Amino acid sequence: MQLTDAQRLDWLRLIRTEGIGPRSFRTLINRFGGATAALEALPDLTQRRGRRIEPPSRGQAEDELAALARLGGRLLATGEPDYPRLLQCADAAPPLIAVRGHPNILNRPAVALVGSRNASTAGLAFTERLARGLGEAGLAVVSGLARGIDARAHKASLQSGTIAVMAGGQDRIYPATHAALVDAILGEGGAVLAEMPMGWEARGRDFPRRNRIISGVSYGTIVVEAARRSGSLITARYALEQNREVFAVPGSPLDPRAEGTNDLIRQGATLVAEVQHVIDVIGPIIERGPDPDAAPARQRPDLAEQPDFWDEIELEGRVFSIDGSPSGFSYEAPPIESDEPTDDRQKIIALLGPSPVGTDELARSAGVGARVVQTVLLELELDGRIERHGSGAVSLLSR
Repeated sequence: MQLTDAQRLDWLRLIRTEGIGPRSFRTLINRFGGATAALEALPDLTQRRGRRIEPPSRGQAEDELAALARLGGRLLATGEPDYPRLLQCADAAPPLIAVRGHPNILNRPAVALVGSRNASTAGLAFTERLARGLGEAGLAVVSGLARGIDARAHKASLQSGTIAVMAGGQDRIYPATHAALVDAILGEGGAVLAEMPMGWEARGRDFPRRNRIISGVSYGTIVVEAARRSGSLITARYALEQNREVFAVPGSPLDPRAEGTNDLIRQGATLVAEVQHVIDVIGPIIERGPDPDAAPARQRPDLAEQPDFWDEIELEGRVFSIDGSPSGFSYEAPPIESDEPTDDRQKIIALLGPSPVGTDELARSAGVGARVVQTVLLELELDGRIERHGSGAVSLLSR
């Protein structure tokens, strides 16, 4: 299928209508036979349910397309050749998705790599090793452009191919400090995806929406570091709902950043200690083709306590559901303000954990000089907060 320009405008107007999400969009298309007829019927239909809702005008839709084009992007629709085939198989896949970069990467076999924003140095180093190994095996690396694990995954796979999924619009990079990373992804043959409209500032509740796209374009999701109730575990839940593989990197039981990943392993996720552990599971699935329903039955983690997916877009405090049923959203959205450490000492402490790390790697992850690291480590040692190991490695003592 390939939409005409007129059809694309109608699809955009319909999905941008207040309260219309992926499921409501499909219900309307099926009921009325197309977006044009659905747009004509929607105002009267919503008025009968208590509140008349008018779709965006054709001019507004044209303005959004023009703004996206100025950034070098375009909209892909489900069923079109460049739309990610795996994502199309997922429940609640976005009818339209904005893409910048190289769309050919969207249908390469891919694996998601996600984890803590406040990652440890050990977690960052292992993420880099995984991302490079996955790239060498011919797999694209997918992540969410967040600080910590996500950013390291993208940076380590720039040469081999990476896909970033944004929570806001294409012109609203979050965090803003990753604008240079986005430029690098686009310049190295990668792609950046966004479901939300141009100009849309990411809110806390938009990140779960983003997460189901991260898992949706991937054959499997690897969680490197995640505390309990972490957003990365929401990505893992979506992977399960989409019948994709879930992997977890084990961590120290003394590190809260490993509680979620260790729970995943205990509940049946595949333990990952090297890249080959991922290849052994993903390889046969890729050979069978892009149908996720062909994946073999295996023990799956139980993530029933993770929050439900919030499907529809909320505007002005109201949610419209085409079948009259209420939309549920129980995710306690974290604040999206940056909680990045503000000084060198805080940065270094945040990167330390129970697992020993070398001072060179610590300096690289913190973005500071070796002398600064040694000074901070000396202070921490005098305070009895770190333990020194062989070859200059250090670890944080639990309190």
